[in-house]
Amino acid sequence: MSRHLNVVAAIIERDGSVLATQRATGSLAGGWEFPGGKVEPGEEPREALLREIREELDAQVSIERHVTDIDHAYDDFTLHLQCYLCHLEGDGAYTLMEHADARWLDALSIDSVPWLPADIALIRRIKREGIVR
Repeated sequence: MSRHLNVVAAIIERDGSVLATQRATGSLAGGWEFPGGKVEPGEEPREALLREIREELDAQVSIERHVTDIDHAYDDFTLHLQCYLCHLEGDGAYTLMEHADARWLDALSIDSVPWLPADIALIRRIKREGIVR
């Protein structure tokens, strides 16, 4: 039986681009994803998202709305991914605390990085909704 993870992801939008982050460690190192992470027991998804963005980007976000949920099975675990459209607060500054790299990607560049498999369905949704331009 593989592990099952409940995770949240922030689709951080700015001027028609979204922030993509590159994993630095673990079995998925080098892959690109939306920042976020595990929902801890007893934690609400939105609370988890705010906490994860503080931990990963040393930043505050405002959550605009829920976009979609995605279920995906990797070889050694399955995940339920709850995705939220967000915006950086204040001056929009962030610091990479856990990721190897980050890029703002628009509709023309969003396919230029090797996204992790769970995020690929989300990319299609983001394009369809016009979140990236």
